[in-house]
Amino acid sequence: MLTNPVVISVLVMTVLALLKFNILLAIFIAALTAGLTAGMSINDTMSTLIGGMGGNSETALSYVLLGALAVAISHTGVANYLVRALSNSLQGKKKLFALIIAGIACFSQNLIPVHIAFIPILIPPLLGLMNKMKIDRRAIACSLTFGLKAPYVMLPVGFGFIFHNIITQAVVENGMEATIDQVWPAMIIPGIGMIVGLFIAIFFTYRKDRSYQDLAVAGEEIQEPIDTKISMPQIGALVGAVVAFAIQVVFVKFEWSGGLPIGALAALIVMFLFRSFTFRDLDTMMDGGIRLMGFIAFVMLIAAGYGAVLRSTGAVESLVASAASILGGSKLIATIIMLFIGLLVTMGIGSSFSTIPIVAAIFVPLCAQLGFSTAATICIIGVAGALGDAGSPASDSTLGPTSGLNADGQHDHIWDTCVPTFIHFNIPLLIFGTIATMIL
Repeated sequence: MLTNPVVISVLVMTVLALLKFNILLAIFIAALTAGLTAGMSINDTMSTLIGGMGGNSETALSYVLLGALAVAISHTGVANYLVRALSNSLQGKKKLFALIIAGIACFSQNLIPVHIAFIPILIPPLLGLMNKMKIDRRAIACSLTFGLKAPYVMLPVGFGFIFHNIITQAVVENGMEATIDQVWPAMIIPGIGMIVGLFIAIFFTYRKDRSYQDLAVAGEEIQEPIDTKISMPQIGALVGAVVAFAIQVVFVKFEWSGGLPIGALAALIVMFLFRSFTFRDLDTMMDGGIRLMGFIAFVMLIAAGYGAVLRSTGAVESLVASAASILGGSKLIATIIMLFIGLLVTMGIGSSFSTIPIVAAIFVPLCAQLGFSTAATICIIGVAGALGDAGSPASDSTLGPTSGLNADGQHDHIWDTCVPTFIHFNIPLLIFGTIATMIL
């Protein structure tokens, strides 16, 4: 099992990331490692990697356009109203601040499903307040990742509906009857584990003061409006945000692709018509969007290619087969091994949604053979997919928080986002996921 290409490549990526090696290059090297250790030629590995990058092309385009939208909204100063409101009401209330950030992040997954797009709009202007309160940004990283992840794990709305539907389809396609309304009851207990992890992070692990320098962040050059009346450019920013949200809802309802990039483009057009920025500012907006989100976009592209390489090696199937040979018929051991395999695969791919079809093809027949109930099988598949998304250097659930918290260059992606979120969410998911599987 230790010589499996998936295990080797994920370990290579993890070690390089912990050594603060550039994450994009770390994923690239891990992909090459997976291909070569599986017996693929360099040509086949590179062809698969490059071909697979298209799997996240829409996501990459969305992130660049959403980054430009974030810069445009920041340019109007409308985010300053929320920043001032938080500043006035939360001075000295560090734990409440972290919980509110977690709540806002939760809304980005269901109420207003913009995913990580709100982070570069909201978080950079709040860094000054965080510095004054001496908040440990690792706590805020955990708050953001919790909000980006826990809602779709537990609730069948917004991105959660998509996630739960993927689980249902994967279970059915692999020979076990299931309906989408069976998913959320099976995922509640693992979700409670994430809530426990969040509270441990905020109230215990990162409760102490941590000092940061007051450095310039993106958008600080924008002067806060003196007039308390909202201006036309700021109205344009709000209307643009509503338009972006409405377009995404319509695209999801009719199951069309491209909702995020079309919504972001439409919002920029609306803001331009409201004179939130001028034609001359457009290049500045796009440049700013690329600076904020471009690196994440490229990481997501190469992460999709890496996932394609892992799938093409057949190493996931052999990894599961090796695990099955040592189970000894024990449901407890089987659950733990399957969840660890899910952790490894998701750490490499960086996407819970993409992991589900990979592991379900092997796990569902194995669960049926071992006598797991449908609810327990759903729990194993869902938790195996969710594990690793928090803590993965290639996941938007960690890249997004870093994009906002590192706006002044004082927040490390690996040690300040990935490691804390890995500890506080993956460990509870493993424990609570195992408990849930045993009692379902």
